Amino acid sequence: MTVDVGDPAPDFLLRNQNNQEVSLASYRGRRAVLLVFYPLAFTGTCQGELTGLERDLASFQNDEVQVLTVSVDSPYAHKVWADREGYTFPLLSDFWPHGEVARAYGVLNETKGYANRGTFLIDRAGIVRFAEQVPASQPRDQSRWLGAIASL
Repeated sequence: MTVDVGDPAPDFLLRNQNNQEVSLASYRGRRAVLLVFYPLAFTGTCQGELTGLERDLASFQNDEVQVLTVSVDSPYAHKVWADREGYTFPLLSDFWPHGEVARAYGVLNETKGYANRGTFLIDRAGIVRFAEQVPASQPRDQSRWLGAIASL
């Protein structure tokens, strides 16, 4: 099942790099969420995308929008990676049940066991306003995310 524009976003409860629980529902009515799925920590394309997010974080995250990133890596791997690279946004672990949230959004690559590059902009009411999915080997155009944010 793929989540499309206009669909309610599936809720989730995951742990971040500090092992704290983060739920999508906690942002409902308060902030939109830019939800960014990536395959694996410590890989070149993923690092390039997340470094781009961090470098221009003020354009993606503000009082109106929260950035949340998700992969199947453990919170402990995320902690090491976030500390090493200086990522200040939440890196959420879809580790167990393995890929459950990626599967709910339709971006889990069942053969490989990790998420394809899926991006969803979810408004304050919990409705998907932007959705894209590209193969794990293909980097995303982050200017499309900025356009989606600007259209909220």
